[in-house]
Amino acid sequence: MTHEVERCAKAVEFAKAGKAVAVVSSGDAGIYGMAGLVFELLAASGDDDLKVDVIPGVPAFVAAASILGAPLMHDFASISLSDLLTDWPVIEERIEAAAKADFVIILYNPKSSKRVEGLGKALSIIGQHRKGTTPVGIVRNASREDEEAILTTLDNVPALSDRIDMLTILVVGNSSTFLALGRMVTPRGYHLEGGVRA
Repeated sequence: MTHEVERCAKAVEFAKAGKAVAVVSSGDAGIYGMAGLVFELLAASGDDDLKVDVIPGVPAFVAAASILGAPLMHDFASISLSDLLTDWPVIEERIEAAAKADFVIILYNPKSSKRVEGLGKALSIIGQHRKGTTPVGIVRNASREDEEAILTTLDNVPALSDRIDMLTILVVGNSSTFLALGRMVTPRGYHLEGGVRA
């Protein structure tokens, strides 16, 4: 973190010199990754001759969702709690809007060693629009070594804050999210005869 501009600028420099270059991001390069920054740098330079391919990857929230079950079967919003590139009042507005609209909410970058207050503030905002029993999935190191997944409730997340860091994704359910078979499920809205939703 904090060296993305230099990395992408160096990649653009090498590419302009005729080299084949790969900029590697974890997850998906187009989701909180560096694909957009490469395009921004090229647009600012006025150079539209370079060919750029963005190779899709598996975003952390998709990996986390698969571990948790099926929490993203309906509309959702992804919000980063890092205020390095986005001012905190803007982040709060986005959390408020997503919570009020009953989106499943994915929280990226929930807590760092220096930035510890944001998660509590975010949970407080969400709690104004969700019951304390709302299911929450906490996944650390999704699809990596030392992967850990916890199913809990909105009220219980603060008690688990020591297990949450920058490698953690939180998935906060909406008003219809439930737990079944030890997994987190947000129904799409199918009407099932004799099933969960009729």
